[in-house]
Amino acid sequence: MSTRTLTLTDELVEYVQRWGVNEHPVLAKLRDKTAPMPEHNMQIGPDQGAFMALLVRLIGARRLIEIGTFTGYSSTAMALALPPDGRLLCCDVSREWTDIARQAWTDAGVADKVELRLAPATETLSTLADDSFDMAFIDADKTGYDAYYEGCLRVVRTGGLIIIDNVLQGGRVVAPEADDENARAIHALNQKIAADERVHHVLLPLADGLTLALVR
Repeated sequence: MSTRTLTLTDELVEYVQRWGVNEHPVLAKLRDKTAPMPEHNMQIGPDQGAFMALLVRLIGARRLIEIGTFTGYSSTAMALALPPDGRLLCCDVSREWTDIARQAWTDAGVADKVELRLAPATETLSTLADDSFDMAFIDADKTGYDAYYEGCLRVVRTGGLIIIDNVLQGGRVVAPEADDENARAIHALNQKIAADERVHHVLLPLADGLTLALVR
């Protein structure tokens, strides 16, 4: 037993990815395609993708919404975990990045489950009905997280799950610099969620920090 999360060496990361994840070939190919991009660090890792896919199955989710799609790793992983009648709504503003995601959805055989809306996510959220989703994943511009969280609280049903990525900001949330808008915004949201009686929550030190908020 341990009271602290183990610090992962490169060798342990490789071990986890080899033995702890059954990565779909399309997802592995997508990681390789994204790796040369300057923004490649925006992509989640295979362990996080597998964890989120397992959550989809655990709560029996059929309707998902994703805020921030990038090249499509998380959306593809979650869509693969959906039942035949499941649907995923992706919100992003980049056609360039989401064109790569569209190809991944097609290659993985889940394109018929995914709808992409190229528009600011707050605009898309405002058009959606209350309690119309089982699960949400937020991984977009950090200064917009509070608005995305509030929007997802409205559209995710009671008993549904909101997943929020990058909530540790590389450790900078501990003492955000005055000019670090992202870290300050995330720190403020972390404090807000900790006191938010609308959810049960846990902040996990997975990757760059992952908050799970169960809607009460």
